[in-house]
Amino acid sequence: MEKLNPSSTFSLSLKEIITAIIMLTSLLGIYFTLQASVKINTSDIQALKINTVNPDLVNSTIQRVEEKTDVLGESILEIKTQLEKIDQRLYELSKAK
Repeated sequence: MEKLNPSSTFSLSLKEIITAIIMLTSLLGIYFTLQASVKINTSDIQALKINTVNPDLVNSTIQRVEEKTDVLGESILEIKTQLEKIDQRLYELSKAK
């Protein structure tokens, strides 16, 4: 094998130069694509840190909704009872005529 020195020369064919350019371009494309993906993923991670779901908040919200549902259920039963009384009175009034 010969040693390289200042007077050494080497030659590349056009095919080899084009192949090298294509490979370099592909590597640069992959690099920039990965950089963009890393940037997007980093911003997504930051957003997740900010917008995390608090389990205690979820549980307290569910409890409040259940309490309101219970109160509404009681109110509905009371309204039904009153409507039945009104209906009965109207029936008695119409029967008396």
